Amino acid sequence: MAPDLFDLTGRVAIVTGASRGLGQYMARALALAGADLVLTSRTAERLTTTRRQIEEMGRRAVALELDVRDHNSIQRMIEDACQACGKIDILVNNAGCNVRRRAVDVTWDDWNLVLDTNLRGTFFVSQAAAKKMIPLKYGRIINIGSVTSIFGYASLAPYGASRGGVKQLTMSLADDWGTHGITVNCLAPGWFKTAQNAALYDNRAWVEYITDRIPLKRVGLPNDLNGAVVFLASEASEYVTGQTLLVDGGISTGATKATPEEFDKSKV
Repeated sequence: MAPDLFDLTGRVAIVTGASRGLGQYMARALALAGADLVLTSRTAERLTTTRRQIEEMGRRAVALELDVRDHNSIQRMIEDACQACGKIDILVNNAGCNVRRRAVDVTWDDWNLVLDTNLRGTFFVSQAAAKKMIPLKYGRIINIGSVTSIFGYASLAPYGASRGGVKQLTMSLADDWGTHGITVNCLAPGWFKTAQNAALYDNRAWVEYITDRIPLKRVGLPNDLNGAVVFLASEASEYVTGQTLLVDGGISTGATKATPEEFDKSKV
């Protein structure tokens, strides 16, 4: 395989929610592969560190404000990105949020916050970007999902609904825009420590519980997504669209640790 299949030199990538967490790492991975970056956050000042790091790599970085729950904000960001960089080749829909509550305690506003951010926001940012990609007959849209796109977990009803919706949305948009040379895929991380779920990782018993169910026996590290996001953004994935790529250490296999007493080989 030619190494230039993964070269993003000359490409312009938007990464939403790039001020912290996994968004920062994915933006840096794309820059390392050669892309120039448009970084977004609700507050542009929060992008200072990421912007500086990307510029130190020799790539261009533009910081723009974006509230994915505000349609006007989405339109303005896309126009500003095109004005600054001339085009949009790659979009990573990373901006998201979560409200962790028991289902009986979820409020109307909780539901709207999570679904409007994670699902509606993903659609309308994709739509606005696609309108710029279609005339160029080229685009790579990467929607960030989650292991909750395929699994259900207690206390994550709105979040799971939003991420499951992202998976279905990805397939629909792939069918809609494939004729225009645009691929749309879902990158679904497993259990990664982020600002949204940091409290879980303070619970040693929970960490042991979840790690025991991951075949690779560790939770994800932010750099574990680097190869996947570059693959989906590059020519290497030219014939891949409508897919959900799980980067989860294997937890989606459904594997669990069994004690000798629980695992009776005579019954296999």
